[in-house]
Amino acid sequence: MEKYENIQKEAPDRAYEMDSYLIDTVLTYIDDQDKQSLITLLNEYHPADIADLFEQINPHSRSALMELWGKEMDGEVFAEMDEGLSGELIEEMSDEVVSLVLKDLETDDVVDLLEDLEKDEQNRLIDVLDASGQIAVLNSLKYPEGTAGRLMARELVMAPTHWNVGQTIDNLRKSKNLPSQFYDVVVVDPMSKPIGKVTLSTLLRARRSTPLIDLVDEEFRTIPVSQSQEDVAYAFNQYNMVSAPVVDDENRLVGVITMDDAMEVLGDEADEDIKLLGGVGDESLTDTILVTARQRFPWLGINLLTSILASIVIAQFSSTIEAIVALAVLMPIVASMGGNAGTQTLTVAVRALATKDLTSANAWRVIRREALVGLLNGLVFAIIIGLIGYYWYGFAMLGAVLAMAMILNLLMAGLAGILVPLMLDKFKMDPALGSSALVTTVTDIIGFFAFLGLASAILL
Repeated sequence: MEKYENIQKEAPDRAYEMDSYLIDTVLTYIDDQDKQSLITLLNEYHPADIADLFEQINPHSRSALMELWGKEMDGEVFAEMDEGLSGELIEEMSDEVVSLVLKDLETDDVVDLLEDLEKDEQNRLIDVLDASGQIAVLNSLKYPEGTAGRLMARELVMAPTHWNVGQTIDNLRKSKNLPSQFYDVVVVDPMSKPIGKVTLSTLLRARRSTPLIDLVDEEFRTIPVSQSQEDVAYAFNQYNMVSAPVVDDENRLVGVITMDDAMEVLGDEADEDIKLLGGVGDESLTDTILVTARQRFPWLGINLLTSILASIVIAQFSSTIEAIVALAVLMPIVASMGGNAGTQTLTVAVRALATKDLTSANAWRVIRREALVGLLNGLVFAIIIGLIGYYWYGFAMLGAVLAMAMILNLLMAGLAGILVPLMLDKFKMDPALGSSALVTTVTDIIGFFAFLGLASAILL
């Protein structure tokens, strides 16, 4: 115990160093098989911090940690964990431990875990649930992936229109199946159709005799069960919603979505866009070398093809390059500047499409803006690079050719950066998917063709 006491004394006060402290301490407890100290330590941390711990230690230590933690494992940790990793860990767990873990989770979190598992493993998890849990999960799984039906929790709080505040509070206190967190009481008619909701703050301030119907917020929004989760997240963000009832095709209440679920979708969408723009797909740091290499291979293959196209353009002007060797030195500058300018526009456009700030209503205005931004930057950098080319080689016309190519390529980079994601979005494709490769191809080809073409026409 002495070394554990020393570890506790050395625990840093600064939050950003706490991860390192937690990892070192947990690994020490694992080495010494000190189960009680491990449980005591982990109980002091938020499930999200423990999920980060699992993602940062190696696979052998993860298995050892799960074995030592055993039946005391907190299921909320799996709700905070990367989907791929949580699936791997669950496959290693016994049915008994899996059952205890799933009891800690609400329906939407269980469904989220199941989505990334193989069919056999899904059936195994469903089998360890109790009867009510199985019904709730199977009902959620019948909805398409990526919809509100998969995102919603079936654990909710509702009350009939004829109750008053006192009856509502008394029934809440007596209920044994309340969600772990809730913010509103949904008021429903005899057909289970929501007609409004009452926030907990409103409920607690009102007199017990006040009819519940007098307190409802009739301007509340419902979410169709088939609505895409991206649109759900947008609605929560746009209207500052804390929770929203989910209704089926007959407008009957079937579940509820809360702010934490919607914000997680927003985070996942932003994460996906960043990865797609970088050409790394659905990749995480816990993936194996083989899986990571396989995910990156297609994008590298696409990049190879686009590079070959650019090389074909250069090959058409081989005699020009042989005559003026300086062109070989200067032409990467034009292509590189165009690529960077296109990526800047592309990043803004993809994010604006995701947040619905860029729509058909303002698309042409944004296109004109990006074209003028590209033209203005092209003019400024044309002057700079033209002077550099002139003083570098003492050839005024070479500097002029370089300047004209710079203007043309930055103009086209701005247009490509906005038009490519708009085109993909119009065809119902993810704007982030392949946009980077397409924009880079355009700027490379335009840059080389403009510079070498102008050089052939003017300098030879």
